[in-house]
Amino acid sequence: MARILILGGTAWLGRLIAASLVARGDDVTCLARGASGTVAPGATLMARDRREPGAYDEAGSTRWDAVIELAYDHDLVTGALEALAPRAEHWTIVSSVSVYAANDEPGADETAALVEPTDPSDYAHAKVAAEQATADRVGDRLLIARPGLIVGPGDGSDRFGYWVGRFALAGGGPVLVPGRAQQSAQAIDVRDLAAWVADAARSRVTGTVNAVGDPTPLDEVLALAAEVADSSARLVPADDDRLIEHRVAPWAGPRSLPLWLPAEYEGFARRSNEHYRAAGGRLRPLRDTLVDTLADERERGLDRPRRAGLTREDELELIAAFDQG
Repeated sequence: MARILILGGTAWLGRLIAASLVARGDDVTCLARGASGTVAPGATLMARDRREPGAYDEAGSTRWDAVIELAYDHDLVTGALEALAPRAEHWTIVSSVSVYAANDEPGADETAALVEPTDPSDYAHAKVAAEQATADRVGDRLLIARPGLIVGPGDGSDRFGYWVGRFALAGGGPVLVPGRAQQSAQAIDVRDLAAWVADAARSRVTGTVNAVGDPTPLDEVLALAAEVADSSARLVPADDDRLIEHRVAPWAGPRSLPLWLPAEYEGFARRSNEHYRAAGGRLRPLRDTLVDTLADERERGLDRPRRAGLTREDELELIAAFDQG
């Protein structure tokens, strides 16, 4: 039985990591405020605000087989390292493939150049700075996990679920889709990622790993989403220039087409996952993820306000404009 500390662990990915470790018989503690949710059954919540003095006093008195860091805020990351790095046999930091400087090289691996972390308010810069600070303190005890698009039930970003939910909502009606056929998508189910992070921490995997799914043509992802949703929707493709002209945002956020990226990002969703698979990472069939995601979408409401995507009203207005030429 391993004694493992998760810095966080009450939200989506962290809670599933904790659940995976508990299922393996480990002694799991989550150091968090608890504001994002409850800990997984069998895990212990050490309720602390990491910005407050003394937040790590109790955790720092224990020897940990592994520590898993989910934050990237500089103060949180460095504060935890100062207090806990000497007490941890292994350290994992969950980073992101957003750290890479270029996104135009399909098949790029973990050796690709990183952005220069000059702007702490920028997500990618902050992730790089967190990686570097952790590597400086932990050395060869460190695993840097760099996920890409994390998907599956419970995804609060609303990106991946938009498509299977939209096809279900549209039924036989029209659905606006990106028009660039060669675009790729690369998704990893949160449950697969959580299981791998848990196993890697327990077995003390080190190094840097792109924890990403297999690259899949986006049109194949959308076709499978429509099939899972039992939709006979008419697809209305729009090219990059037209979407940008009509102020449709790429990737995520309000008034966006989720997962769509302009051509200069062709390598973003086609990174190598060779090291992930070599380190024991598994990927469930995309259909299984879509089926479970649709069930989650239905439970939360297909026509609910979303953090990512187009409202059905906006989508139909755009389709009407595009149909008219």
